[in-house]
Amino acid sequence: MSFHAGYAVLVGRPNVGKSTLLNRLLGQKLAITSHKPQTTRHRIVGILSRPDGQVVFVDTPGIHERGGKAMNQYLNRTAQSALLDVDLAIFVVQGLVWTAEDERVLDAIRRAGVPAVAAVNKVDLAKPKQALLPYLEQLSARHDFADIVPLSARNGDNADALLASVLRRMPESEPIYPEDQITDRSERFFAAELLREQLIRRYHRELPYAITVEIERFEEVDGRYDIGAVIWVERENQRAILLGKGGEAMKQTATAARKAMNDFFQTRVHLEVWIKVKKSWSNDEASLVSLGYSD
Repeated sequence: MSFHAGYAVLVGRPNVGKSTLLNRLLGQKLAITSHKPQTTRHRIVGILSRPDGQVVFVDTPGIHERGGKAMNQYLNRTAQSALLDVDLAIFVVQGLVWTAEDERVLDAIRRAGVPAVAAVNKVDLAKPKQALLPYLEQLSARHDFADIVPLSARNGDNADALLASVLRRMPESEPIYPEDQITDRSERFFAAELLREQLIRRYHRELPYAITVEIERFEEVDGRYDIGAVIWVERENQRAILLGKGGEAMKQTATAARKAMNDFFQTRVHLEVWIKVKKSWSNDEASLVSLGYSD
């Protein structure tokens, strides 16, 4: 039996469920998720190895139109550049929804000239159900997709059909990565992401985009991970919001992040967190690079 291996990039506008779909396809949590758009800020590789093939999935930030900050420009560049040198694009859209940002993503796929499969997500939420068939027909008319797969990343409906479709379109090749490797990102990266996930979920109304996390210390000591993290905000009043009365809000957030790290790393974690202010970091190219946002 021949072996197939290749790269498949997940692209779509913000909040269509790309990261949830990545986690579903891998069968484990790798990318952080929330209901807030632009939760994903980096290109994240997730490697699925099976007896018949290997798919290197690349999760990307949502391609969007709003916002002219340096951070917004970085997110769009990251997503669009991920379409280069891949074997397949998985175009994630929400069932019964089509926006100018969806059109922008499809334009990027066309420009890249890469074959594409459309993953029509959240069909479990689509109402009325009878409108799905006309929607799929309209989607088919927009582009010559290799396949169109309706699914629900949240509950797993039809995710296997998408995976089978992707595997069929991977080139015949030797494995790209060792079969026991699941990502190319470091543990330090995931520690930052897991803390940021808790921040987004707990402060999504107040501070969704003014926060980033930098890991200053990551050591293995006496059989546990000793992690020191800095949360960067843009203004002093944002620091006060994060701390909460008597620092209680931040204590709860750090505890939740530590438990998430315990589960992810499968080892005990000691986590220390500091909050610092770096004025307008999200609109300054040099600050973005220093905080790990580089193309």
